[in-house]
Amino acid sequence: MTSPAKLRKDKEIIAEYETQVKEIRAQLVEQLKCLDQQCELRAQLLQDLQDFFRKKAEIETEYSRNLEKLAERFLSKMRSSTKDHQYRKEQNVLSPVNCWNLLLSQVKRESRDHATLSDLYLNNIIPRFAQVSDDSGRLFKKSKEMGLQLQEDLLKVLNELYTVMKAYHMYNTDSMNAESKLKEAEKQEEKLGRSPDALAGIRMEERHVRRSSVKKMEKMKEKRQAKYTENRLKAIKARNEYLLALEATNCCVFKYYIHDLSDLIDCCDLGYHASLNRALRTYLSAEYNAETSKHTGLEAIENAADNLEANGDKQRLMESYNNVFCPPVRFDFQPHMGDTVSQIYSQPPLQGDLLQRSQQLQTRLSTLRIENEEVKKTMEATLLTIQDMVSVEDYDVTDCFHHGGSMESVKSIASESFMSKPSLAKRRANQQETEQFYFTKLKEFLEERNLITKLQAKHELIHKTLGESQKTECCIASARRNSAARKQDRGRAIPLVVESCIRFISRHGLRHEGIFRVSGSQVEVNDIKNAFERGEDPLSGDPNDHEIDSIAGVLKLYFRGLDHALFPKEVFHDLISCVSMDSLPERASHIHKILLPLPSSTLVVMRYLFAFLNHLSQYSEENMMDPYNLAICFGPTLMSVPEGQDQVSCQAHVNELIKTIIIHHQDIFPGPRDLAGPLYDRGAAPEEYSELPLVDEATPDTIRELHASSEGRLHHSESDPVEAIARFDYSGRTNRELSFQKGAPLLLFHRASDDWWEGVITAWTGWSRTSMSRSRTRRRAWLGGGAPGLMLMEV
Repeated sequence: MTSPAKLRKDKEIIAEYETQVKEIRAQLVEQLKCLDQQCELRAQLLQDLQDFFRKKAEIETEYSRNLEKLAERFLSKMRSSTKDHQYRKEQNVLSPVNCWNLLLSQVKRESRDHATLSDLYLNNIIPRFAQVSDDSGRLFKKSKEMGLQLQEDLLKVLNELYTVMKAYHMYNTDSMNAESKLKEAEKQEEKLGRSPDALAGIRMEERHVRRSSVKKMEKMKEKRQAKYTENRLKAIKARNEYLLALEATNCCVFKYYIHDLSDLIDCCDLGYHASLNRALRTYLSAEYNAETSKHTGLEAIENAADNLEANGDKQRLMESYNNVFCPPVRFDFQPHMGDTVSQIYSQPPLQGDLLQRSQQLQTRLSTLRIENEEVKKTMEATLLTIQDMVSVEDYDVTDCFHHGGSMESVKSIASESFMSKPSLAKRRANQQETEQFYFTKLKEFLEERNLITKLQAKHELIHKTLGESQKTECCIASARRNSAARKQDRGRAIPLVVESCIRFISRHGLRHEGIFRVSGSQVEVNDIKNAFERGEDPLSGDPNDHEIDSIAGVLKLYFRGLDHALFPKEVFHDLISCVSMDSLPERASHIHKILLPLPSSTLVVMRYLFAFLNHLSQYSEENMMDPYNLAICFGPTLMSVPEGQDQVSCQAHVNELIKTIIIHHQDIFPGPRDLAGPLYDRGAAPEEYSELPLVDEATPDTIRELHASSEGRLHHSESDPVEAIARFDYSGRTNRELSFQKGAPLLLFHRASDDWWEGVITAWTGWSRTSMSRSRTRRRAWLGGGAPGLMLMEV
């Protein structure tokens, strides 16, 4: 029989197990409650986000409408004024008007941006949050169903363990009971005894009874032994099953708490964080793009504020109204009927009177210039004072944004702004007083300068009439001829530095962005300039040795360093007056008439230079240098503004004039028939070749001489002829030049210049244009027209 202690022990074990299972059941219930609570909090969070962005969208919409009304108020005011519409249109190029337009554009930009934000909140971000909420609720419902199933499976495992454990304890109890009975039978058997000696002293009858009892005991022992063995085997099997079930249950519980719960939470969160991230990223993208758009507009306003420049506006204004601000055509002498003299009479008896008047004018001019210079210095000093007053850097309000969360701190900081400073009234009074003094001096300066201009014109005309100006010009021409820079150009129609720089740029720099606008290396510019002054051509070697910008700088430096500008001062006013003409052909015709009397040497250089600039401007999409930009670069270099003239206003007219000459150079300068000299060739060879030609056309006299003697040299050349094969087509421009196609055999006999050969093709004799590069085994030649022309081979 099982002892009471054993029964109590079993009950305690069962009670402990049931307590443990009860705790697990309670945990499972709390787990679902916790997940339910998380789902509710998540739904509430998503709802709050939707409400927040819905309200924010309303605020953004209202703010956008207010900004739109603000911008339209002033834009409609500008549009409603139809008076001086063209004037208002032209005013848009001025920097203050540009700032105002950009400010209104910025307001409209912000209005559109805030309207866009409102639309994104309503139609993009809020639906995203609503979608996240729907997805989360649906996924939680499915996850909860799955969790309930997992918990049910876990409880089944626990119940199975409970059943196996009870069977184990029951079979163990039976085994122990069977063992007790077996031991009791063994004890009874020992009492009866089994040895024959024990039966010797007993009677036969008693012996028979005893033997019968022993047999019965043996049978009972065998029966109890069998029962014990059977129960013991069942107990062992039950223990094995219990241990297996125990291990499986522990593993299932561990798996549920460690893996299943984590996977269940992942199912509840499936896509939640990623979807929420996308929604918030959409918000961030919208806000950042709105900020970027705002900063872009603010940067445009900042650039416009940096570009607020009085001289630039003055130049743009005068360029926009050339016909208004350009000097009119000079007044011509209107002779009396029959009077053919249009010059001052300087012969006796008026010569002495003119001399005396010239001296009086000179004395008067000297006094006026000294006085005017003093007034100018005072005026300029006063102007600097005014500029310092109006350019005080008191616009930084960074400190106003270093405040706490309350609006009172903002108010206290903002109250100390510039407008509330007590010194403002005093500063404005000082500024107005200084302005009054400046205008007084400016009026005095302008009046004296007008008088000086009038007296100076009379004095110069008398001086020129008396011959002194001619003497001055002779001295200047003599000095020019004696300069080192001019010595190297003797006998050349185009100065070497001009021809070499233009050739190099035409070969390698037509597409170079910012050419003539971007400064080159000053060291390299000086080296190239010094080489030209020594009579060398530093640009005839490897093109990779020099930068395009430096060579362009040398070309500009040459024209800037001339003793007299390429366009003489004598024709300055006449040329500037042409700018007021609206008709470009008429303007070009007048410029042609004004320049035609100039020396042929000057006209040849002008024709060569402006043909090159026109060619360069045709690549403006790549080099960013259209005729106007080139005129800005070359205007101050080629045509200096006379003293006493407003440099800014006159320069605007000079730039317009140079632009006109660049565009219409063929109509302005004489052609090769009327003006002998080199022509610029627009067809340059590709830049991948090291040497590309420029036309250096021989004069008609040279061509006639060479052609006349060509027949004799065809068969009596001092050297062997050069056999050539044309690699590209070439069309002769005159009847003296050969025209041939690719592959045509040529025979070259005589090299007339760096660019021209005398040769034959079939029965024709003429001139072919090449640029040679020598090596040991072969010579290459290129034609104009932008492509290689000939491959020359030694015979």
